[in-house]
Amino acid sequence: MFSRTVKPKSFICALENVSGIRSIYTTIKKESPRILITGSLGQLGRGLAKILRDRYGRDNVIMSDIAKASWDVLQSGPYLYADILDFKNLQSIVVNERIDWLVHFSAILSAVGEQNVSQALQVNVEGVHNILELCRRNNLRLFCPSTIGAFGPETPSNPTPDLTIQRPKTIYGVAKVHMELLGEYYHHKFGLDFRSARFPGVISADTAPGGGTTDYAVHIFHEALRTGKYKCYLRKDTRMPMIYLPDCLRATVELLEAPADCLSLRTYNISAISFTPEELVAALCNFIPRLEMEYEPDERQAIADSWPQVLEDSNARKDWGWAHEYDLHAMTLAMLEALAPTAKFMAAKQT
Repeated sequence: MFSRTVKPKSFICALENVSGIRSIYTTIKKESPRILITGSLGQLGRGLAKILRDRYGRDNVIMSDIAKASWDVLQSGPYLYADILDFKNLQSIVVNERIDWLVHFSAILSAVGEQNVSQALQVNVEGVHNILELCRRNNLRLFCPSTIGAFGPETPSNPTPDLTIQRPKTIYGVAKVHMELLGEYYHHKFGLDFRSARFPGVISADTAPGGGTTDYAVHIFHEALRTGKYKCYLRKDTRMPMIYLPDCLRATVELLEAPADCLSLRTYNISAISFTPEELVAALCNFIPRLEMEYEPDERQAIADSWPQVLEDSNARKDWGWAHEYDLHAMTLAMLEALAPTAKFMAAKQT
């Protein structure tokens, strides 16, 4: 039989079995949303989970993915297996864990998607269908990140506004446009609280490069510190928008928490810094003067050429107060401090 004890700011659901032994499932603060993060073992999930747990409580933020989690992930808070292609699995999690908000990070990225289009269609299209329908049926607030890859070569590239032509040339970009439009449709048709942000390339010291076209801007730090050399798969003058992970995570939280009546759009551009490989090398050489560079463009060059150079994000800044904190120099220094022993670049830092 079920018994329930109600307290002023929380309630406890307990199950009493035939032997009289009670199993307490969870304690929930009424004022805190219950949040599920899919694909949480990727570049953004762990950092976002930490921030949200600090704000809403450790047990109110549930990480999930299809891979076995490390011990540090398991010790940091709740973690579940969640397959976005299995609707019943998702529904059982939402019901059993009483989810209120869902952050959907599961995706196959641009360069990897071009190597396996059928898998990208499954995860990035079919999986999004499941997530949208799940949130509609259960009245969840939904955040799905989009990308600069949602634009194409016909898009104005400098700057790229929120509302403009979108003709992407990768399956990743096509799927993201599909997600943006379907999310907006679900909002207008069913009242779904759908929110999305088009992120630039995300630069992070916490996770290894994951197969994106912008990942050179992460890989170069690892190779510069390990070997003092880097071979870039893009031309040195290829300008793309980027964002440092702490700014990206803060933007996610701010949009997720923004009052609904402040939002004039369902999908926003998010801008921070834009640079070329050559400009990033110049910033790195302030700390690693002997860095050697080669440029050998491959198939990712065509993808990069079809993307924006600078995102125009005045709507995000006006509607919910978005403002980035890291410029190129601050990001470069923060990455080196996170990845390298201080002695490796302290001398250059002081000059």
